[in-house]
Amino acid sequence: MKLRILTLLFFFSMHYGMAQQNLNIIPKPESIEMHKGSFTLNKETVIQPNYNLVEAQYLQKSIKELTGLDLKIQSAVNKPNRIVLAHSEIKRKSSDGYELLISNKKFAAIYAKTPEGFFNGIQTFLQLLPLEKKDKISLPCLSIQDDSKFQWRGIHLDVSRHFFPKEFIKKYIDYLAMYKMNTFHWHLTDDQGWRIEIKKYPKLTQVGAWRNGSMIGHYTDQTFDDIRYGGFYTQEDIKEIVAYAKERHITIVPEIEMPGHALAALASYPEFSCTGGPFEVGKTWGVLEDVFCPKDETFMFLENILTEVMELFPSEYIHIGGDECPKVRWKSCPHCQKRIKDENLKDEHELQSYFIQRIEKFVNSKGRKIIGWDEILEGGLAPNAAVMSWRGTEGGIAAAKQKHFVVMSPGSHCYFDHYQGEPKNEPIAFGGYTNVEKVYSFNPIPKELSEEESKYILGAQANLWTEYINTPEHAEYMLFPRIAALSEVVWGTSNPNNYKEFEKRLISHFEIYDKKGINFSKAIFEVTSKVQPAENGVAFELKSANPIGIKYTTDGSEPNVNSISYEKPILVTKNQTIKAAYFENGKAKSATIEQSFFITKSTGKKIELVHQPHENYGIGGSFTLVDGMKGNPSKFGRDWLGFWGKDLNATIDLGKIETISKISINTLSSEGSWIYYPKSISVLVSKDGKNYISITIVSSKEIQEKKGKVVVNFDKQNVQFIKVIAENNGIITDGKPGAGSKSWLFTDEISVE
Repeated sequence: MKLRILTLLFFFSMHYGMAQQNLNIIPKPESIEMHKGSFTLNKETVIQPNYNLVEAQYLQKSIKELTGLDLKIQSAVNKPNRIVLAHSEIKRKSSDGYELLISNKKFAAIYAKTPEGFFNGIQTFLQLLPLEKKDKISLPCLSIQDDSKFQWRGIHLDVSRHFFPKEFIKKYIDYLAMYKMNTFHWHLTDDQGWRIEIKKYPKLTQVGAWRNGSMIGHYTDQTFDDIRYGGFYTQEDIKEIVAYAKERHITIVPEIEMPGHALAALASYPEFSCTGGPFEVGKTWGVLEDVFCPKDETFMFLENILTEVMELFPSEYIHIGGDECPKVRWKSCPHCQKRIKDENLKDEHELQSYFIQRIEKFVNSKGRKIIGWDEILEGGLAPNAAVMSWRGTEGGIAAAKQKHFVVMSPGSHCYFDHYQGEPKNEPIAFGGYTNVEKVYSFNPIPKELSEEESKYILGAQANLWTEYINTPEHAEYMLFPRIAALSEVVWGTSNPNNYKEFEKRLISHFEIYDKKGINFSKAIFEVTSKVQPAENGVAFELKSANPIGIKYTTDGSEPNVNSISYEKPILVTKNQTIKAAYFENGKAKSATIEQSFFITKSTGKKIELVHQPHENYGIGGSFTLVDGMKGNPSKFGRDWLGFWGKDLNATIDLGKIETISKISINTLSSEGSWIYYPKSISVLVSKDGKNYISITIVSSKEIQEKKGKVVVNFDKQNVQFIKVIAENNGIITDGKPGAGSKSWLFTDEISVE
């Protein structure tokens, strides 16, 4: 989809270097005060570092890249035409704080008491510059006082599933810097590839960095190529990248996965497994069963690896993973069972806790701390560990209440491998639906925490897992512009109630992305949809950045400039296909969205759930099951509800007595993603909502035979209430991906005829 960004910017009157009142800074500063007058930046302007030479050189280089002006750096300057980096004991909450002054006395000044404060002030100053080469640049006079709310402002990148070259990693770090993010979580090892050179164990990269093929398409397709794939970073590469990040005041937190997600390491050194191998570096995505065996030799192996890792990375925290560790091998392993007995452990879950705590003691002995995914809570949390909460916010809440530091990273708002536009129009993604507005709505501090407990929330982080992302361009697409939304959240100045104001500032940044050659998503301009209940059907509401330009059809034909202009939600009372697109100046400026509706007696009716869907897969709530739209099985987006470890128990109120004889429901199975068909589906009906009679119970065998598409025909019944219960598969059995974990149950439209 090609969009003429400049035209759109004109529509919003938000050009980057425009009026003083429209400063499009992201993240939004704490306070901005505009003053009369302007300051002219020209070739005579000098940069006065005042002991901050590194930051001054960064500013000099950045101004030249943006404007073409090659300013000189001079330590002692008496003339007014200058940009000063002045050390000051300003009263700011954190080391990130700064003040920016642009004075009509012909100078600009950034005041801070730390290098990172100066760097943050520079990022704000750069956003005030126009995006064109000019000899003279007029900047509005103003004063900004600014500081961050959260200590951990992070972005993650998985380089194990797909490898990204060193130069792109540097570019990625620059992307973080431009939005004042300060933590780069580098996921370096997993089942599908070991990406960091370890001198003591050369086979980790000789063997573990390469796989003999990869999964192509979605996991549900189960198709593979046979192309040898891989790559790794030498220790010299890593030193170079760490130094590059340090100049931009970004801490790199390396992740070395354990005890699970270890197949690439075990393919290299099978003696540290439970079975002895042989193993092959993982070709498929998901959770694989072979994990590190917690014997003394394994701990020595991991301690030697971590020693080299800590010599390369100066970060306070070392990420040790700790997530998705199947216990299948441990249950049948003599070494593991002996360890459980010798250490007086209750079970394999406590064995995992023992594993993490033993690693933590070693890391602590080196003056560092561990952080792990929220599974490290299971079996008992290591004494000094921090928790990264990804399976929702529950793990983070539990950890904070135990006085452990937490980084919030729930899949519902912070997984950037999810769809960000209409899933039907997006490149293949993991699943879910996380658009810019949803990211912007995130609050890292849960309401369940007291003021004292909230102090343990370090901040938040977005995660970019790369099973379905194999090029730098695709990684950029998934990162931008959502990174901008999260940056304002973790800076602490976001206001979800005023999202439109943020959206206007964000649109102005698209020109920056174009200038920098960033491949970014324009889904914010797409026509999006929302379905609401309506009499005898549903109301189909369409939205876009400029709703006036939406054109649509109701007969399945392609919309054009002469199609129906959208003015209000479209009433849908019969089976039909609606197509819509955004038009500007007589031309389509967005991809066409297409939605087919299947109207039955349940469509648009009141529905109640006993158990609510998981926040990652429940954007439409219970109404998703009666909205007249059937989900795409390959895209677990907004048209599906996902229940993690819970049953579907839904009651539909038809509003009056109706004669019915058929009920349909769709469910999914994708075992690699821990999604299973229900054990059974029960259908009950009632006239009064109190006394129910059973119509049928569909067995697991029948559901599998019908591939999840269950249709129940029965003798005519006069009823008002229909109850559908789909029983969750429960705990995943041994030998299956995710063994020992709770199953996902995915359901879609419940149709009643």
